[in-house]
Amino acid sequence: MSELRLVIHGAAGRMGQRLIALAAADPDLRVVAALESQAHPDLGRDAGQCAGCDALGVPLSFSLDAEADCLIDFSVPEAAHRVITMCRQRRLPLILATTGLSASDQELVAQAAQSIPLVCAPSMSLAVNLTMKLAGLAAAALRDCRGGADVEIIECHHRFKKDAPSGTALRFGQLISEAMGLTRQVHGRGGQVGQRPHDEIGYHAVRAGDDPGTHTILFGLLGESLELTVRATSRDCYAIGALQAAKFVVQQPAGLYSMFDVLGL
Repeated sequence: MSELRLVIHGAAGRMGQRLIALAAADPDLRVVAALESQAHPDLGRDAGQCAGCDALGVPLSFSLDAEADCLIDFSVPEAAHRVITMCRQRRLPLILATTGLSASDQELVAQAAQSIPLVCAPSMSLAVNLTMKLAGLAAAALRDCRGGADVEIIECHHRFKKDAPSGTALRFGQLISEAMGLTRQVHGRGGQVGQRPHDEIGYHAVRAGDDPGTHTILFGLLGESLELTVRATSRDCYAIGALQAAKFVVQQPAGLYSMFDVLGL
């Protein structure tokens, strides 16, 4: 395959910068556009220099003027409508990694997938998605165990994260709920809450320091327990997964894909 021409949306953000730096080091990829909000103070600055690497000759811009093969979006939910509409109009494959999307945004994603190939996932981490597969297998195996299995999801992120629980934690919960037939959710606990019902999942969101992401799935049984923990040590894991997803999606027909598809799971 020839060199893949990438557009990075949210290019001056923490994830955007890592995407640009890692893509610049990959001989199969070329960043052809770096998009940011219209009021961003760094508009016009070279995207490579903004990312701490050599100049790429690609300025941060609000509008997309270059010919491209794929767009990766790591930005904010408020920009999702513009990004999805832009890709639909240009028939441009899309990697949508922004979390916290509204129900209307998700509907827009489904509509866009009818005309373009689109990967949408709450986490681009390869290890997280493998752990999701393992969690689904564990949930199915423990569904009818004697005494029941209690499920708690504990997630830790940096102090700057705006949504809670994380989209990744909610996706873990969705997969487990479907496998075990769980119908209730509780977000944290306090006071006299009474005995824990077996048909619920508990979510606990920790926000501290600069943790790029840690998720623990606890299956509590009588006499034993099982924990699955996946931990990011840097944001590079999300960028690497997104770049792998870009290489996957440009070879697909229109449709909505997950990281399970990217990984062949």
